Amino acid sequence: MDEDMDNLDSREFPKRPWDTAREMPIIEDENTPWKLIKLLRFVTLCAVAFIVFGLALCSKTSFLLLITLSSEGTQVISEKQKPVSLLCIGCALVTSSVLLFIKSAWKACYKTSKFPRLTTTALVLFLEFVASAGAAILTIVAMPHLDIVTNVTILNGAAFLSALLQMVAQCTAKERNRFLVPSIIALLFILLGYGLFLALYIMKDPKDLKMAVWVGLAVGSSLLVSFNWWENYFGLISENSSSIVVEGLYHDMRKCQNILNMLSSLLRIAVTASVLGAYVPLSQMDWDVVRSIPGPQTQVIAITVGVQLVSSALCHWFSLAACKMHAMRRCFVLPLYLASLSVVAVLVIPVIVYYQDYRLSLNGTSTNFSHYCNVVVEARDASLNSSVFSELVYDVTQTLCFLDMSKISDIGFLTGAAVSWWLGFVLCTFHLWHLSLHRIQRTQDLFVRRFYEGGFIEQSLLLNTRFEVKSSGTLKSARAFDPAMIYLCATMWHETYEEMMNMIISIFRLDKYRPRDQAKFTDFSFEAHIYFDDAFLDIKGSRGRHLNEYGKNLVQIIAEVYGIFTNIDEKIFIKKQQLPKQKIVKTPYGGRIVVKMPHGNNIVIHFKDKDCIRHKKRWSQVMYLYYLLGFKLMTKYYSRWKKGEDEAFLKQNLQKEKRNTYLLALDGDTDFQPTAVLLLVDRLKMYPRVGAACGRIHPTGSGPVVWFQKFEYAISHWLQKTAEHVIGCVLCSPGCFSLFRAEALMDNNVMKRYSSKSIEASQYVQYDQGEDRWLCTLLLKQGWRVEYNAASDAYTNAPEDFKELYNQRRRWGPSTMANVADLLGSTTGISKRNPSISKPFMFYQLFGMFSAILAPATICLMTAGSISFMFDFNSSLALVLSVVPPAIFLGLCFKLKSDTQITVAAILSMMYAFLMLVVSMAIVGAMVKDNTIFTPSSMFVITMATIYFVTALMHPQEFPLVFYGLLYILCIPSAYLLLTIYSMVNLNNVSWGTRETKAAAEAAQPDSTAPETPKEKARSAIQCLVSWAQCCCKKSSEKRAVPQGPQEEEEEECGPQNTIVDDIPPYDDPRDVPVYDSLHQCWVTEMQQLSTDMELEEDTLEKEEEQFFIELQLKYLEPLPADKAKQEMVKESLKELRNKVNFAFFFLNAVWLAATFTLQTFDVAIFIEVPKLSVELQDLGQVKIDPIGFMFIIGFAASVLVQFVAMLFHRLNTLIHYVAFLNTEPKPVSKTQEQYLPHKKKAFSSASNSTTRSDYGSGSIQMSENASRSSPVESELYESDDDMYFHPSRISNVDALV
Repeated sequence: MDEDMDNLDSREFPKRPWDTAREMPIIEDENTPWKLIKLLRFVTLCAVAFIVFGLALCSKTSFLLLITLSSEGTQVISEKQKPVSLLCIGCALVTSSVLLFIKSAWKACYKTSKFPRLTTTALVLFLEFVASAGAAILTIVAMPHLDIVTNVTILNGAAFLSALLQMVAQCTAKERNRFLVPSIIALLFILLGYGLFLALYIMKDPKDLKMAVWVGLAVGSSLLVSFNWWENYFGLISENSSSIVVEGLYHDMRKCQNILNMLSSLLRIAVTASVLGAYVPLSQMDWDVVRSIPGPQTQVIAITVGVQLVSSALCHWFSLAACKMHAMRRCFVLPLYLASLSVVAVLVIPVIVYYQDYRLSLNGTSTNFSHYCNVVVEARDASLNSSVFSELVYDVTQTLCFLDMSKISDIGFLTGAAVSWWLGFVLCTFHLWHLSLHRIQRTQDLFVRRFYEGGFIEQSLLLNTRFEVKSSGTLKSARAFDPAMIYLCATMWHETYEEMMNMIISIFRLDKYRPRDQAKFTDFSFEAHIYFDDAFLDIKGSRGRHLNEYGKNLVQIIAEVYGIFTNIDEKIFIKKQQLPKQKIVKTPYGGRIVVKMPHGNNIVIHFKDKDCIRHKKRWSQVMYLYYLLGFKLMTKYYSRWKKGEDEAFLKQNLQKEKRNTYLLALDGDTDFQPTAVLLLVDRLKMYPRVGAACGRIHPTGSGPVVWFQKFEYAISHWLQKTAEHVIGCVLCSPGCFSLFRAEALMDNNVMKRYSSKSIEASQYVQYDQGEDRWLCTLLLKQGWRVEYNAASDAYTNAPEDFKELYNQRRRWGPSTMANVADLLGSTTGISKRNPSISKPFMFYQLFGMFSAILAPATICLMTAGSISFMFDFNSSLALVLSVVPPAIFLGLCFKLKSDTQITVAAILSMMYAFLMLVVSMAIVGAMVKDNTIFTPSSMFVITMATIYFVTALMHPQEFPLVFYGLLYILCIPSAYLLLTIYSMVNLNNVSWGTRETKAAAEAAQPDSTAPETPKEKARSAIQCLVSWAQCCCKKSSEKRAVPQGPQEEEEEECGPQNTIVDDIPPYDDPRDVPVYDSLHQCWVTEMQQLSTDMELEEDTLEKEEEQFFIELQLKYLEPLPADKAKQEMVKESLKELRNKVNFAFFFLNAVWLAATFTLQTFDVAIFIEVPKLSVELQDLGQVKIDPIGFMFIIGFAASVLVQFVAMLFHRLNTLIHYVAFLNTEPKPVSKTQEQYLPHKKKAFSSASNSTTRSDYGSGSIQMSENASRSSPVESELYESDDDMYFHPSRISNVDALV
């Protein structure tokens, strides 16, 4: 016991008290300006709240002005011209129905839409008829005969049926609900408002039957209007109803929503048109007057109806944005409440001011409101030549003249009715203050109806918001999200020490951000897996294989980062130099090390031996796909099925887990923050058909090559990826930082086909040169959507020298063209199977494909124009001169070695860069000299520069990248001419080309002149398995100690690896007997000796997992035999493919150049003449443009314009998502605050001191059963806005890092 305590104490105290100096890597998020983002969030929320309020105010005020203009006695629009204002009211009512019809028709065309049953159609159309008839009668017939205050507030009475159905829904749910009492009170207030309204108008003149008719129509039609939102409560009632008919109606409505929306929209338009068409002749008005409206009246009506239509649509959109920002109370509910009151103020206050001015003008003479109406309002001669505003005020006053505003009783009844309706409306929507929202809530989950009602915008938005029944603090009707399981899957090979450090720190950040041992984080848990390719080498004098230097560096980095994240807050001494024990395991594919991070999440490093398992990146991906999704996910349910559990129940749970299991693909040098992961998770959680989502990739490094890539990546993400996301689907989700859904990867024709070997030459290009793009192609073909999230930032190292960049793009270019061609060839099938991909989008991709193919010819034409401009050469001669250098380079590429080709390309790149520099300066000089920017070339350059500049302004954090655009312009010929030629000519080269380094010096170099035969390859694989089995049979019984010299026990620990198999003869010659004199005889003992701060305890695989890897190797990942004949055949087929593709590729470019050369040489009269204008718009002559080049420029400009518009839309959605993230993400307390909380234990203490067996074998989502609820003090700090968990500006330690 005392010995154990001494060991425990020795682990708690510093092992080396003198070693206090530390080298701290950059851990904090230095790239995100959190202070600026916090300010942006505040400004955005304030702006959205103000915009929603202002637009609702404009919409309601303009609509009521249209009603006022159609009232009797108003003079801005004469009595004969009243049909015009009534027509505008009808337009305001049906505009949303027209938009809904268009949207539903579009969805019905590109999605599977079913036709509803006859009973469902009849029910929906009947209720829609009632609601639309009520809205048309109320606004067109009744409201023009009422006063302005009543017109503003009677629309709040439309909440009558909503309040009633809320009571019914809550009562049928048989739950104690806190919203039942507000619903009852709301109903009483609305009825009180109607009573006061009837008393005011009927008691005023009981004999006025005409007014009684208008009042009756107003009450009845306003009650009919309340049927607009019956769907909001029908679903809740059907869920709690025992009637199968009701439940069937509701489900049929949900499935056939597009068709029902189309039918109901047409019905609403027809009903509104019928009411309007019948009322005008019945009121003895004539439609012919519409054609002869005076100019001033036309202007007033046009402005009013324009403001109403635009403000209503924008108010609906910004209201959606406010809700998706998770700012419903501040930016949605409160502004709309205030807008309803403010409309009364905006319309009544000017009336009061004008009336008071009139009283003051009488110099004390007594008067009243009735006298004011008779003398001033009714007796005026309206003229729009002076002030339209004053005439509108008098018209509004005219509606109040029926009442005697001098009487307290009339004012009391009017005010009482208005206040009662408003209070009833507020109480009916009181549940919105407590509505639970998810981040970036889907519109269909937030609002029942897809559109708004333009005549009563605030009522339609608030009453249309989904009503939920809450019981005991839980949601019954809202769609709750299940916890997700995220597997971080990184592939490594020859990453540098700094690159691996960045990735490991990122994983430990995520462990800190989402600790597994804290129950309050229930959204997701994660497990990290690193797959290290070709990690082993032979050491002379050793029985077993050993980790190479890259693998050893990785283990050292993990121990170092573990210590950093454990000791970050210690003040004087590093108290935990000795880290907790971790697991080291021998496996059939090589080995693994399992590390339990400080907060309970696991990181598993899989070291792959290429003699035992197939290596390279795609096969590492296949390995983790089958291990994580096949073994860890599927076999768990298979075992339960074998035990006799219900198959239907297991299938349902399996489908749910597949849907909520994600794989985050990473490269070995990726640096990311936890917020970036959560932003990608949001996309997959909210949209079930999203199979993958990628973030914004930032290249890192230094030097001109990296600067070029920074701007290239920026343009690609700013414009190209956003356009793909908005108008279709992202075609490539890069493997360096992308989140994939397990359900999508396990779909038919995805994971299985991704595991197939390349057989044909084209497959080597499409499958192995761009595996990430090919995986996305498979997902798109199966109907899954791939998205791009611009707020999710990740950083990866980019090639820093010219050769490595060319070799990287030599892989990417042909692979991109092959995958896009594959998609274009399946356009019909994909557009039917994938609702996000349409034929117009595929046409957009086709144009991009042709642009990429014709890029070399386009660059030649550009350089020809530059030569002709600078040296005043003939256009034909300049074109010939511009074609000569690339033609020579093309010929050299077929003859020279790859490295020599790149050297020639580098020399030509510098020459072209000087040419581009001179040309750019010459173009600017020509603009100044000719005093014009209105030439086609100048307009094109200025337009493109403006678009790129504005795009950069829309990305303020990345705006400095604009300065790299100057280098990008100089490198255009190199990137689009020389690099294209190099990629196409080297199409047959399928090597990786990057990160290829020589083996370590201590490794035993194989004989490169003697390739292994299939039999020797099989022997090597069997030896690997036998050696692994022998090593696993012996367990080390002694604790790890620092080696003092060679030890015989260690030499005997692993069995010999030259086991005799098949007909391989044994060693008979004593001189050939191997000498095992190495200090370490296998990689396990070596790593145990080298890991001084992190003790590695040897463990074994479970039998099921061991058998799985053996079968996986035999089925999919067996090392490929070195078949020389087959390699020669593949080599020849690749050359044949290269020749065919190059002939077609360069033939198209030659045709393009030949057509242009012909037009220039023979001076045919088919040029397009464009006027050349000066800055003062003076004619300077004509400019001739060949039609081929002109059409190409127009097409390119149109493509960029589409990308620009899509970028603007995407930026708005990104802002909405990011603000919602900042509003909803929990903000845990930092450790510096925790130490001041009394009786508070450190959350990670148990994880840090744990020496139990790791739980890395479990793929399910586990939560601590002993976790209890937070204390009140802790909860208060948890929800506080004072400290953001991911806010580097407020922290000085890792506990508050992203």
